[in-house]
Amino acid sequence: MPIVERMNIVPRLREASTVVSGWTLLDEAGQRSAHVDLGTLWRLRNEIELPRGDLSTILYEATRDRAEFFFGDSITSLAQDGGGVDVEFERSRPRRFDVVIGADGLHSRVRRLAFGPEPEFVRHAGLYVASLPLPQSIDPGRDIIMLNTPGKVVAIHPSRERPLVLLIFWHPEIPDFDAWETEQHKRILEATFGNLGWTVPVILAAARASPELWFDAVSTVKLANWARGRVAVLGDASSCASLFGDGSTLAIAGAYTLAAALADHPTDHKAAFGRYQAVHGKLVGPRLKALSLVAAFLVPRTRTGISVRNRFVAIAGPAYETALRIGQMGRASRPG
Repeated sequence: MPIVERMNIVPRLREASTVVSGWTLLDEAGQRSAHVDLGTLWRLRNEIELPRGDLSTILYEATRDRAEFFFGDSITSLAQDGGGVDVEFERSRPRRFDVVIGADGLHSRVRRLAFGPEPEFVRHAGLYVASLPLPQSIDPGRDIIMLNTPGKVVAIHPSRERPLVLLIFWHPEIPDFDAWETEQHKRILEATFGNLGWTVPVILAAARASPELWFDAVSTVKLANWARGRVAVLGDASSCASLFGDGSTLAIAGAYTLAAALADHPTDHKAAFGRYQAVHGKLVGPRLKALSLVAAFLVPRTRTGISVRNRFVAIAGPAYETALRIGQMGRASRPG
């Protein structure tokens, strides 16, 4: 938040924020078992949730007058020497740069070109996740509505235009899984969620018909060094912690840390990259360690686990809200 405040884009972010007010947990029969007032918690914590596409647009509009952008292109090769990096593109003419920063996600092409094949750095975290926009006829109101069965979760998330759905499930790594093969993804979803009730049959029908289905493994990225020569990686490309949140937050924080390091060491990329990893690594490390706990909390593997989690949320949510309110009152009462 301090970074986007310095960028003067907070009003735009709040304008684009989702309409979520609460989080409702359902049991296997589709009956409400717990509820959390998320809207109040986010206000107390000074947090904003918005669609990733809107975030990208806002960041682009804030920077387009200070940077050169190419859309609809991709890097095909990198060749670096002591003075810079020669870059070839699929469509644009070749260019030479002082440094190259790959901020191109979990399946980073820059990382593959500069560091090596993806399997060397990407590790399956035990889950798969799918997401797609739903027909407006499925209306969750202003609550995230989450249905759990052992090892599976279906969550409908309100948004400004159309609600979104997340389908997450535990599964060992699928040997022939292809992150780009949509028909394979639809078959996997049918086999995994086809026996569930509630609104799941309607959701699966929407997935079969949707051109916007996204599906991937929940994975972590672990690199001993985030830079190789004059090429560095950032965000999920360097240290993907999960697909349960924090990705954009960590990317913004990491980009700021990297920019500051480059500004402090304008002629020494090695020192800048070393500083970037030393500082940002302290923020990323705990998230990587917490992944298994977060996954177990959101997607319990057993009926007992679901029941315990729901009871915990029903008690802890209001208690946490009260603690935040007391903390705010304490800060407001301090002189100066």
